[in-house]
Amino acid sequence: MMMFASDLDRTLIYSDRALADLGHPGRGSLVGVERKEGKETAFMTKEAHEKLKEVSSQILFVPVTTRTYEQFNRVFIFQEDFPAPYAVTSNGAKIHLNGKLLEEWTGIVLDRLKTECSIFEDMIEKTKGFELNGTLKTADNLFFYYILNEKLTSDAKSVISNLAESFGWRVSLQGRKLYFMPNPICKGEAVKFIKDREGISSVYGAGDSVLDHDFLQFCDYPYVPNHGELAKNKPLCLPYKISNNRGVMAGEEILADILNHIKQKI
Repeated sequence: MMMFASDLDRTLIYSDRALADLGHPGRGSLVGVERKEGKETAFMTKEAHEKLKEVSSQILFVPVTTRTYEQFNRVFIFQEDFPAPYAVTSNGAKIHLNGKLLEEWTGIVLDRLKTECSIFEDMIEKTKGFELNGTLKTADNLFFYYILNEKLTSDAKSVISNLAESFGWRVSLQGRKLYFMPNPICKGEAVKFIKDREGISSVYGAGDSVLDHDFLQFCDYPYVPNHGELAKNKPLCLPYKISNNRGVMAGEEILADILNHIKQKI
């Protein structure tokens, strides 16, 4: 049995801001995949949508996202077009199966948080010393991020990263969002849990950020869009297949390659 585990934002689906940042001219040839307050807010190409639907019909597809479960549910294609039985949300802190939280996994994560890193509230206080110009957002009282109003310099990011690492946390810069993530909350452990639970023999994976490295390193066939944070980190992404295209077309390219590979194996 095979599985495709994939990040969503800026890997398979793209917001208006992501489309603009990555040079896509607009929504013309795209289909909506996320709905918020009655408006479509994220998109794929029609071809990518069809290819993901076909992949999902042949192997187990698992969305793996930093979004909370509530935010994940706005991506309506997984309810309306091709249901995904599993959903890894909150960067791996939570796993849902057919809409129900897997309490066993939640317990494992919470136990690790108690012993392996500084607590959530303390870490927020520590970051306030950097006077980051942006809006602080929290996710399930497990991790947090700043939506930055100005670009972060590489030196500043390095200093912040070193502080986070000293307290058992790590940082990831995705577009304007600067994430602070405790080490026990990682996509890799969640993907391995599902792999073992389902007896999966091989795993395809796709992701754009350093947080996705947590699970891509365990995938047999890992893919990275060339516009992402991870593609810029050459030592980490050496074993990965980096797309030729960028933006929404990278998602289509990755899905086409995976689908071709699956057809050769079946």
